[in-house]
Amino acid sequence: MKKWVGAFQVAAVYVGTVIGAGFATGKEIVEFFTKYGFVGFLAILLAGYLFILLGSKVMVKAIDLKANSYEELNEYLFGSILAKIMNIFMMIMLIGVCAVMLSGAGAVFQQELGIAKWIGVYFTIGLTILVMAVGSKGIFAVNTFVVPIMILFNFLLMTTSVTHWQFFDRLIEIPSNLNIWKVVVSPFSYAAFNLALAQAVLVPIAGEVKDKKVVKLGGIIGGILLTLILISSHFTLITLPNVQFYEIPMAAIVKNSFIGIYFIYVLIIFGEIFTSLIGNIYGLEKQFSKYFSIHRVWIFTIILIIIYCLSYFHYGTLLSYLYPLFGYFSLLFIFLLWIKPYKKAIK
Repeated sequence: MKKWVGAFQVAAVYVGTVIGAGFATGKEIVEFFTKYGFVGFLAILLAGYLFILLGSKVMVKAIDLKANSYEELNEYLFGSILAKIMNIFMMIMLIGVCAVMLSGAGAVFQQELGIAKWIGVYFTIGLTILVMAVGSKGIFAVNTFVVPIMILFNFLLMTTSVTHWQFFDRLIEIPSNLNIWKVVVSPFSYAAFNLALAQAVLVPIAGEVKDKKVVKLGGIIGGILLTLILISSHFTLITLPNVQFYEIPMAAIVKNSFIGIYFIYVLIIFGEIFTSLIGNIYGLEKQFSKYFSIHRVWIFTIILIIIYCLSYFHYGTLLSYLYPLFGYFSLLFIFLLWIKPYKKAIK
C-alpha cells in the first residue's frame, strides 16, 4: 500500500509539473493536436506513450546516477561539453517559464475576478513561499490535492461533449490542408519539450524518494493520466467550431455550456499555473544550490525576486526565439534518453 501511495504522489507531481496555463486554456492542445483532427488524436496516443516510457526512465536514471539536479542527468546524456550548453538553456527557460506563470497567475485575478494583478502576483508568491518552506512534502501535498480536481473537471467537460450531436463526425474528421510533417513531429516535440522541463522536478524528486519501483510506477501512472487528460481535452475541444481561432477555447466552451461552474474553471486555471510554478521553482532551487553555498531560504528568495521582476516584462518575443532553439535540444534529449539502456549507470 505504501508503494502505491508513494507512486500516486510521484504521479501527481509529474502531472502537475507538465500541466500549465496552456493546458488549462486548451490553446496548447489545439496547437499541437486538435487542429489536426483524427490524426491529432493518434498523435496524442503517441505522445502519451512517450510520457509513460520516458517519464519513468528519467526518474530511474536519476536514482542510478544519484543525481540531485537535472544538470547531472544532462551530463550523463549529452556529455560534459554539450551538457553545459543544455544546462544554460534549461536555467533560462525555467526562469522564463516561472516568470510567465507568475504573470499569468496575476492575469487570472485581473481578467477573471476583477482583482488588481499585483494582488494576484503577491498572493501567488505568498502561497509559493508557504509550499517551499515545507519542501518536497509541500510539492507532493499541493499536487495530490490539485491534480485530481483537474482530472475530474476535464472528465466532466468531456462527458457532456461526447453527447454533442456532431461529436463522432468531428472526431474522425481530417483537415484537407493537413501538414503531414507537422503532424508527425508534434507528438515528439510536445513530449520532448515538456519532459525536458519536467526533469528539473522529476530528477530531485526521484533523488529524495530513492525507490526505483515507486518512481517507475509513478512515472507510468503519471504518463497514463497525462494521456487521459489530453484525450478528454481533445474530445471536448473538437466540439467547438473553428477552435483554432480562440485564444482561450476552454473558456468559450465553459461559458457556452457550463456557465454555472465558470468560477471553478478559473480556480482550475490558477491551480494548473501554481503547480507548474512551484515545481519549476523547486527544480531551480536544486540547481542554484550547487553553485551557491547559502541557506535554501535565501536561494528561494533570490529566485522569487528574479521572476517577480521579470514577470512585468513581455516575454512573447524573447520566448519565440528561445522555444524553437530549446525544442531542438529537447528532441535530442528524449532521443538520447530513449536509446540509453535500462541498466545501472556508472557514476
